[in-house]
Amino acid sequence: MDLDISDQDRAFQAQVGGLIAESFPAGAPYDEATWHAALTRMGWAANKWPAAFGGPGWTPTESFIWERETTAAGLPPQVGGMGMGMLAPILFGYGTKAQQDRFLPDILANRVRWCQGYSEPGAGSDLASLSTRAVRQGEAYVVDGEKLWTSGAHEADWMFCLVRTAVEPKRQAGITFLLIDMRAAGVTVSPIVSIDGRHMFNRVVFDAVPVPVENRIGEEGQGWTYAKGLLTHERTGQAFVSLSLDLARRIRLAAAAIPGARGGRLIDDPGFAGRLGLAEIELRALEATEMRTLWEVQAGSAPGAQSSLLKLKGTEIVQRLTEFFVECAGPYAAPWFPAIAGPPPPPVGPEWAGPEVARYFEGRAASIAGGSDEIQRNIIAKQVLKI
Repeated sequence: MDLDISDQDRAFQAQVGGLIAESFPAGAPYDEATWHAALTRMGWAANKWPAAFGGPGWTPTESFIWERETTAAGLPPQVGGMGMGMLAPILFGYGTKAQQDRFLPDILANRVRWCQGYSEPGAGSDLASLSTRAVRQGEAYVVDGEKLWTSGAHEADWMFCLVRTAVEPKRQAGITFLLIDMRAAGVTVSPIVSIDGRHMFNRVVFDAVPVPVENRIGEEGQGWTYAKGLLTHERTGQAFVSLSLDLARRIRLAAAAIPGARGGRLIDDPGFAGRLGLAEIELRALEATEMRTLWEVQAGSAPGAQSSLLKLKGTEIVQRLTEFFVECAGPYAAPWFPAIAGPPPPPVGPEWAGPEVARYFEGRAASIAGGSDEIQRNIIAKQVLKI
């Protein structure tokens, strides 16, 4: 989107570019500690937090510029993972002062890693069916059950977790939001290796795990309310617009260096160029929707069903763009397909072939992570179409 931004915003854009260039001169590899130190020095480490909790108080346009500039440079817009982007908003809205004072400083300093304990073997998209139980015994809950597809659990220090503390006629009732120490007795983490060869997902089993009552967020039985707000904001951030814009730019560069079926360049092939152009048009429409949503949120509105629309369409577009990269790689994509190749081969083909084929496989999970496409359609049907 070509924004008619103000001189102040252009100065901010130049400041962001300067920070990136200073932190990572041309050719310098990404280093999380270096990037976090740079963000902290500028007061931008918690760039999505409210000013009242140490955030920079950016406007939606500044947030928009920040996301685009950092993503184009291959840098994460924020360091701190799920603690920074997902748990912190829950602590702002529902945590006690003691909980905020205890957990937020470590999240801000990137000293503690968090994972999300939501999905279970029988409760993925239908999250309200979760069965992990927490029984209160004095000043502690005793947790038994299992979480599945838990991203980063093998590296996490803590988990924010949904557990069932009561069985109610309405499944969403009786769910409680707990903070669980991953080093507590009775916590077992087992790896799940995904189709792209990464170990990111895990199975987590709780066997009589003690959790102090002081680690409960809000009221017992109200966890669904807190989690629903978290998921709404998470899905707004899963539109992948910055990533897709960068992918589209790099696809054009790649296709300009690859021969087409009729001679010339692949980017000049009418079929390829037409399909890529259509994807880019849809991406620009999604970008405009994301920008409108950011301004509405700043004005005090909750994202609501728009977050499901952003997540649903954003997933579709980013998956389509990863397919273009596989098409660009042609026969050089085959050695990177796990079912064909087994262990990674020595470097072959364009240098981007391996990473982008891996991204293609990784992107398949986007239709499920954060709530499946079917769930997003149900939310849109219910809240927008009223059916």
